[in-house]
Amino acid sequence: MKRYEGLFILNTAAKEEGIKDSIDKISAEITSAGGKVETVQKMDKKHFLRVADKKYTSGFYVNVIFQCPETAALQLRGRLAMNEDVFRSLLTVAPPPKAEAAAK
Repeated sequence: MKRYEGLFILNTAAKEEGIKDSIDKISAEITSAGGKVETVQKMDKKHFLRVADKKYTSGFYVNVIFQCPETAALQLRGRLAMNEDVFRSLLTVAPPPKAEAAAK
């Protein structure tokens, strides 16, 4: 299993109070794909500097570190693209935890 870092921009145009539910849905998608969520870091709502669509002028940023098989990461990208709560997502391979890096 590989360790991934996902940056998600949540669609907050319609509902500000549904952030926790959106984060829970993302975590459930990761778990159902065979992954394991390590940490979830909630960030602030930020306004976009360049607005491509007038309906989306800002978004709530969430950073999730998780482990999953490589094939599941590709499927997860597609599933999250269809999720209406996720405006944008970026999945990258995460560096090893600092405790493991110090041991090596």
